Amino acid sequence: MNGVGSLEIHNLGVAYLRLEALTGISVQVQPGRLTGIIGPNGAGKTTLLKAMLGLIGIREGLVLYHDQPLQKQLELVAYVPQRSQIDWTYPATVWDVVMMGRVRKTGWFRSFSPTSRRLVQEALGRVGMDGYKDRPIGQLSGGQQQRVFLARSLVQEADIFCFDEPFGGIDWKTEKIIFDILHELAAAGKIVLVVNHDLGESITNFEDLILLNRKLIAAGKRKNVLTDNHLYRAYRGKVVFL
Repeated sequence: MNGVGSLEIHNLGVAYLRLEALTGISVQVQPGRLTGIIGPNGAGKTTLLKAMLGLIGIREGLVLYHDQPLQKQLELVAYVPQRSQIDWTYPATVWDVVMMGRVRKTGWFRSFSPTSRRLVQEALGRVGMDGYKDRPIGQLSGGQQQRVFLARSLVQEADIFCFDEPFGGIDWKTEKIIFDILHELAAAGKIVLVVNHDLGESITNFEDLILLNRKLIAAGKRKNVLTDNHLYRAYRGKVVFL
């Protein structure tokens, strides 16, 4: 498992002013398994991810990795936010964006090594974007942009990969590429955590699920989470799978 242990979330709570966004979330995320975070709009899926990474404050709780606070080990984490949170007008090429994933290992104001350049070239090839390396990021389609940020996460050589709704507004080809790579990362023993809003066919790609609606409804193997009772409690009504 390359030394990757489980990610432990203990009694996590988040509040915005007087609104309880998340309450008492306790769950373990296992390495080597593709884990999805699902739930209705406003359930706290993105909030959970951001709270884990220290991007928003928490009211209570702990997030531990190897028995140490995750926020003190963020060099081990690769995070891809929602596309809506990224400034696509920023004047950077595809190569520049992916190379940004090597800054933490290289250090600020230091030249990138031949190893970093090789990793960036390999990552771009892996996501099918090596022919676009000189293209400004703002000139790409939504699916291409998502692939570029996936490549940036790969060059970070992380233990933990966190993706916030990576499948929104992308084409089927990009979705397949992303899922193939996510499965490869899981097979390599990484922790792979994905916020996903789609309960369609793509849900079968996930081995484990975390079902939320401000509280933890269920967590574990997909078949044990996707029960009528759990889905009714999360979505307040009948969910039909075709």
